[in-house]
Amino acid sequence: MASADAISWRIPVGGQETSALFQPGFREPGTLFVCAHGAGGHMRDRGMDQVAAALHGRGLSLLRFNFLYKEKGSSRPDPMPLLEQTIEAVVQRARSEIAPGTLIIGGRSMGGRAASMLVSRGCDSDGLLLLAYPLHPAGQPEKLRDAHLPAIAQPVLCLNGTRDPLCNRELMENVLQRVGPNWRMHWLEGADHSFHVLKSSGRTDAEVMHEAGDAVEGWLQEAVI
Repeated sequence: MASADAISWRIPVGGQETSALFQPGFREPGTLFVCAHGAGGHMRDRGMDQVAAALHGRGLSLLRFNFLYKEKGSSRPDPMPLLEQTIEAVVQRARSEIAPGTLIIGGRSMGGRAASMLVSRGCDSDGLLLLAYPLHPAGQPEKLRDAHLPAIAQPVLCLNGTRDPLCNRELMENVLQRVGPNWRMHWLEGADHSFHVLKSSGRTDAEVMHEAGDAVEGWLQEAVI
């Protein structure tokens, strides 16, 4: 759920338009996270609300938005170039209207992947935050989505659960050997693609999100700001 001070926006994307939600934070200098949703989600889904609560509570400003297909009520994701174009339009609006001191882009799963593609091609930002990066389709570890990752020069924090069926840990560790020192990987023990943990793990989803928030805060202080 968005906080009471959240501001709704409409953002043009080519000849179309989508919704966005800006939540100003208290961190100085102003740090803004432009956060894209996953393939099956939207800007106000449960996972996005959890991310927003964890990071907004630490002072970050959040800018969430819908990809165009979701804005239309479709379940079929837009082609990657259109996903990237949408993120770029949101980033441009953020720069013109908010002028953040520090701009982080990224998002959950597919949204983070689209942001990483955009950054690898030169989109200017101060950092890239990937939440549940989908390294490969579920059950298809041979189809890696890693070719563009070494081209990313900005500081990167990637958080994945150790039970994520879209990110085999051994495969990701191999990928990390091919990227630069700008990358930081944080594994959330026992978490799945939605950052959910089983009761048998001995901890709760809330504790996982607290750990994720701590990891982001530490990364910002040490590698970005």
